[in-house]
Amino acid sequence: MKHEITADEKFKMMTQAPVNRLICSLAVPTIISMLITSVYNMADTFFVSQIGTSASGAVGIAFSLMAIIQAIGFTLGMGSGNFISRLLGQKNRQYASKVAATGFYTALGIGATLAAFGLCFLDPLVYALGATKTIAPYAKSYIKFILIGTPYMTASFVLNNILRFQGSAFFAMLGIGTGGILNIMLDPIFIFCLHLGTGGAALATIISQFISFCILFYNSGISGNIKIQFKDFTPKWKIYKEILRGGLPSFYRQFLGSISMIYLNFSAGPYGDAAIAAMAIVTRVFLFAISAMIGFGQGFQPVCGFNYGAKRYDRVQSAFWFCVRTSTIALAAIAAAGFVFSSHIISFFRKEDLAVIAIGTRALQFQCLTFPLSAWIIMTNMLLQTIGKGTQASIVAVSRQGLFFIPAIIILPRLFGLLGVQISQPISDVFSFLLAIPMAISTLREMKSQQHAEKMLLNKHQDVKGVTL
Repeated sequence: MKHEITADEKFKMMTQAPVNRLICSLAVPTIISMLITSVYNMADTFFVSQIGTSASGAVGIAFSLMAIIQAIGFTLGMGSGNFISRLLGQKNRQYASKVAATGFYTALGIGATLAAFGLCFLDPLVYALGATKTIAPYAKSYIKFILIGTPYMTASFVLNNILRFQGSAFFAMLGIGTGGILNIMLDPIFIFCLHLGTGGAALATIISQFISFCILFYNSGISGNIKIQFKDFTPKWKIYKEILRGGLPSFYRQFLGSISMIYLNFSAGPYGDAAIAAMAIVTRVFLFAISAMIGFGQGFQPVCGFNYGAKRYDRVQSAFWFCVRTSTIALAAIAAAGFVFSSHIISFFRKEDLAVIAIGTRALQFQCLTFPLSAWIIMTNMLLQTIGKGTQASIVAVSRQGLFFIPAIIILPRLFGLLGVQISQPISDVFSFLLAIPMAISTLREMKSQQHAEKMLLNKHQDVKGVTL
């Protein structure tokens, strides 16, 4: 049983423990959570792909909707969590409780509204997400179950992020990990044993997500964590403003990720279901590959938020550079392995379809070439978002999936055909990297100046005290 610590002990740990060791201790549970989440996302793709190419394409269509659900959850979760970590750094726990409850109950309400709207307009929704006539039946079977689980799925993202930003990544991992493992177990049972097809994969997902939700909600009230209570629900603009400032970068990133997937589906559509299926597989593979790095970065965020709130700017800078170095090395190694074994990776999902393997292999190799650049892009976004620089964080967030990718996926296929579809993401990554460099450097310089000013002020107070004595 994990030792329960008090809020004061947690503050001391977050602001005094060695940065590198602290990040690693917080990152291990989040990395495990992210990997398990990615594994069960890939499990859906793997098991559904055994039904057929059109069914495999349906996962790519549904993924666009799930990105919207994640966008809502991450907006409220990351926004609440960022604000809470700074409040806890300032030892303002009472206000942090109001922020937590407001983010949670707002997510439940928005999720319920989205579910009702989606179920009423299921047919046009599926085609709006980029489904072809052959993919649509599979996509509708999948999406209708996902919509049913939308309210607690969005709320789960909020709970997960609130726990992480309090330095309780272990308790977040218990909820996410349990649901993920359960999802992997239920997928083959529902799809093949109960003959529910693509709908079975979605049903397995929403059941597993509900179990995760229950565990996360329980864990939010133990071991010094902020307990979610309806009496703390405070739907005021003052709170929403701070939540949105910290959460909108996540919304832009997740929402534009959904829009980019829709454009990707439409751009790949003229080349057949095989192209849509191949790009859906490549997208899931890269989400899995990058999930460990995101989990590592999520170990950085509470350290960043607590110490920024406590004005320990030196610790924020040290944490950032440690994460960038470690992530770049790790992603370079993953990219090299992905490039060499690209055809084996794609064929793991669709052994029978040579067209899917050929299209997917080429796209995977192109993306491996620029994959290490994601370390700087994502860590810069996490830094800016956590310290409350919402505008700059939003610009970095929209760059990879929106500012550069959407024009690329619209223009390049018209110039280069299928090759244009395959190279759109790598080209977007290069431009996003170039954009993120000056933003991170200027922010680090600003913190260095703040640190110097704080030191000068402290010395001045000490000199005045000495003269008085």
